[in-house]
Amino acid sequence: MSDTTYPGTGSREPGTAAGTDRRDFLLKLGTGAGVAAITVQAAASLRSLVPNVSYDSPTTVKLGPPSEFPDGLKFLPDERLLVFREGNTFHAISAVCTHLGCTVRAEPLPNAQTVTEGEATVKLTHRFLCPCHGSQYRGDGTNVAGPAPKPLAWFRLSIAADDGQLVVDLADQVDRDFRLTVG
Repeated sequence: MSDTTYPGTGSREPGTAAGTDRRDFLLKLGTGAGVAAITVQAAASLRSLVPNVSYDSPTTVKLGPPSEFPDGLKFLPDERLLVFREGNTFHAISAVCTHLGCTVRAEPLPNAQTVTEGEATVKLTHRFLCPCHGSQYRGDGTNVAGPAPKPLAWFRLSIAADDGQLVVDLADQVDRDFRLTVG
């Protein structure tokens, strides 16, 4: 065959080595573009499985000014928290049952009890009952009946430096003798 070009196209005969090279190049270019497109789409699909936002609740929550808490017990349903006030002294107990996570309900005792544990003296004015499976807790959160495997958690309270509100750290469990005294 002769080495002729077709008029107006600048290409050689299809059967020549130059025509085969062009065809191979275009085939490889198309295949590469297809593989790249599938790879980009697969990466985008896998990336969509990873959330951009954390939907976890914040662990540090402002509860309000100490003056808004009455003496005794105040239940905060959004935080599932029981805040106790005795004069200027505060402590916070979780309202989440340690069995399966139901919210316990407080029941006032007919007569207040005083319990000494270690160095701390605790005045018990309530007991807590789990409506789901019957667990019972004393007013200090100690489990006394039912399937609950451990006591209710106590959380650290502090005062916010910027506005003086009570702040609870739901990730910081404290011992049962923890108290916050507000001056």
